[in-house]
Amino acid sequence: MQVSERRIVVLGTGGTIAGRAAAASDNVGYRAGEVPVSDLLRGLPALEGFSIEAEQVAQVDSKDMDFALWCTLARRCAEHLAQPDVAGLVVTHGTDTMEETAFFLQSVLAPVKPVVLTGAMRPATSVLADGPQNLVDALTVAASPLAQGVCVLFAGQVHGPLDVQKVHSYRLDAFSSGDAGPIAHVEEGRLRLMRAWPQGGALRNAASLPPPEQWPRVEIVMNHAGAGGAIVRALVRDGVRGIVAAGTGNGTLHHALEAALVEAQQGGVAVRRASRCPQGRVLPAPGAVLPAADGLSPVKARIALMLELMA
Repeated sequence: MQVSERRIVVLGTGGTIAGRAAAASDNVGYRAGEVPVSDLLRGLPALEGFSIEAEQVAQVDSKDMDFALWCTLARRCAEHLAQPDVAGLVVTHGTDTMEETAFFLQSVLAPVKPVVLTGAMRPATSVLADGPQNLVDALTVAASPLAQGVCVLFAGQVHGPLDVQKVHSYRLDAFSSGDAGPIAHVEEGRLRLMRAWPQGGALRNAASLPPPEQWPRVEIVMNHAGAGGAIVRALVRDGVRGIVAAGTGNGTLHHALEAALVEAQQGGVAVRRASRCPQGRVLPAPGAVLPAADGLSPVKARIALMLELMA
């Protein structure tokens, strides 16, 4: 099939990039998810050879992201990616849970075409809004024949879904890939590659996800000085299916917390051990009773365990 002009679809979900404040000088007292995604695209430079389409999937502050919206977003992504004239997708998203959504979408879709999540640290009404440049750069990545899979574009850097984390509460370059480093940089409309893109294959069937109310409950508990097992035992009594322990250092756990987690695991609850450290991974020790979370952060280990329990 010959396609003369290809499409990039921008799916809006809200977030700070769509935020509105009463004053242009206010970068914290705004309401997220106020400006339509079609308005965010107005005035951006045209992308030669591509038409840009906008679709409003949701208008939420990403702190309120939920499983139902994840299902809707995954299905909309899958439907657009299946169209031969769609080169790639951009998803505008709040920064608070962006890394979780990116990991979820890569896990359930594993697309060959690029799906680029982006957002902003300042609202659309800011006198120095960062959203427009992030959006332009995200469109550049989505249009690139070099790009594939789900990624996060922020402050000129392209991050992979396994490694990306929000590491700062206010700075414009709020995201990092830690030890792995970014996949690429966007420099004046050009991609400079640093490492491999996430691997894609035959597009997975997002429609096969069970209804959100049937997703297994998985919670995160954190190790700290004086941590005990009461929270774990309360979660078990409440019917939790899985627990991710955000351990200190190399996934270390207070003996009382560890005993409760072992007890939960022996009772049929799936347990994974991650680290609360922002960099590095848990290296399994010989004879470890609680399995490590394959180098994932606690929030991503939670998603992986939920999907594992659904399978």
